[in-house]
Amino acid sequence: MIELGNPLFLVDVFAEAKLEGNQLAVVVEGMGWSAEEMQKFAKEMNFSETTFITGSDIDKRVFKVRIFTPVGELPFAGHPTLGTAYVAANEVLKMEVPDLTLDMKAGMIPVTFQKAADGQPLLWMKQLNPEFGAIHKAEEIAPMFHLSPGDIDTRFPIQEVSTGVWFYMIPLKTREALKRIKLDAEKFKVYSADKKAKWPLLFCAEPEAKGNHLKVRMVTDWTEDPATGSANGCLAGYLVKHRYFGTPKIDIRVEQGAEIGRPSILYLKAEEIKVGIDVRVGGKVAMVARGELA
Repeated sequence: MIELGNPLFLVDVFAEAKLEGNQLAVVVEGMGWSAEEMQKFAKEMNFSETTFITGSDIDKRVFKVRIFTPVGELPFAGHPTLGTAYVAANEVLKMEVPDLTLDMKAGMIPVTFQKAADGQPLLWMKQLNPEFGAIHKAEEIAPMFHLSPGDIDTRFPIQEVSTGVWFYMIPLKTREALKRIKLDAEKFKVYSADKKAKWPLLFCAEPEAKGNHLKVRMVTDWTEDPATGSANGCLAGYLVKHRYFGTPKIDIRVEQGAEIGRPSILYLKAEEIKVGIDVRVGGKVAMVARGELA
């Protein structure tokens, strides 16, 4: 049975202010919970993800974490990583730390802490080296988003990429095209049935705010995500591999979520190294609520 009194925290991730970014519920020390109970609670919360800190090594600053969507468990996801790390540091360790590590199904994910220019904590996660998969044709992909092949920026490939979870990277020419996408969920599901990737990240180099570099959207059959750290990690690797900005190293800001009223900013750093591409995704976290399960 679910243990009473487990601390519960609600945070906004990749948020420059409260009530922006991507919502996350974090349950601390749910070590007695079954996977079924975690799944039911994630469905109850109905956020894109809910995390459970199921164990910890305080001395080594390592926290074992499981991630659930309303419909299933994930091996890794970006905003749950940063949000859970923020809660682990501020509510479990209750101190400023330079770094900590989350032990997830996808592997050990380090998170580092620094101060942003505005004085707020800026959290960075080092994602796994990206894997690059199949390349897809514009004429096959575009219609599933009610786009024409001419909307695709064919200077760069439509490609499956993973840093723990597989996504399609879909480059578009204009912000106008990005704004009018509409997913044909059934066709996309059929198309993706035998593919590694199940979710798309569409992006363009026409951000809405000065100081940002890209605008992205991630849509699924049941929601649009306000900020997708895992997909943006894939994007960071993709941008370096294909020299999207003309260099083997990037340090950029990405917009996401405006279309659903949850504006988000993701910070991406990536560069080629001897053993692949080093990918780091950063963001700010805002505490919204503290409580406990009744």
